[in-house]
Amino acid sequence: MSTTNDIVLRPRFKFNVNQENTSILDVFEDTKNTQKEFIVSRIDDHIFIKIPKAKQHFWSPQLHLEINENENKSSIIYGLFGPNPTVWTLFMFFHFIVAGLFIGFAIWAYVNWSLGYDFAMQLFVTLFTIVVWFALYFGGRLGKKTGMAQMHELHHFMRDTLRNNGIHTED
Repeated sequence: MSTTNDIVLRPRFKFNVNQENTSILDVFEDTKNTQKEFIVSRIDDHIFIKIPKAKQHFWSPQLHLEINENENKSSIIYGLFGPNPTVWTLFMFFHFIVAGLFIGFAIWAYVNWSLGYDFAMQLFVTLFTIVVWFALYFGGRLGKKTGMAQMHELHHFMRDTLRNNGIHTED
C-alpha cells in the first residue's frame, strides 16, 4: 500500500488477480450480507467499502475498488482511498473559492498598480489567499493522517475478503 509520492492526498493502488471480475464482484456482494464491520456497496464494476456511521469521524476514509476484466480470465483491481464524497466536495469547493479570490484580487492589485492607485489591500488579500491555501493543504494532510488507521482497516478487510474466498493476488 505504499505510494511513490509523499504529497498524495488520495492514495491509490493496483494489482492483478487470477480470477474473473464477475466472481470477485460476487464475493464482495456476498460479503455485504455476511458481516457488519463495514458497509459494502456495489455499482456495476465498482465496490465501495465504508466505515459504519457509528465509527465514523469527519476524516473517515472510504475504499473505492474498480475491478476490471483482463485477458486470460484474470482481473485488475484498482483501489482508491478517499474521504467521504461530501467532505471531498466541500474541501474542493474551498480550494476553488480560494483560487478564485486569489485570481480576482491579483487582477485588481495589478490594475490598481498599473493605474498608479494604492494596491496594498489587494496585495495583502492576494498573499493571504496563499496562506489559506497552504492551511487547506496541511489540513488535508492532517485529515489523511487522522484516518490512516481506518485506511488500514479497510485495506485489511479487502485483502482478507479476497484471501478467505480463495482469491490470490499477483503482487
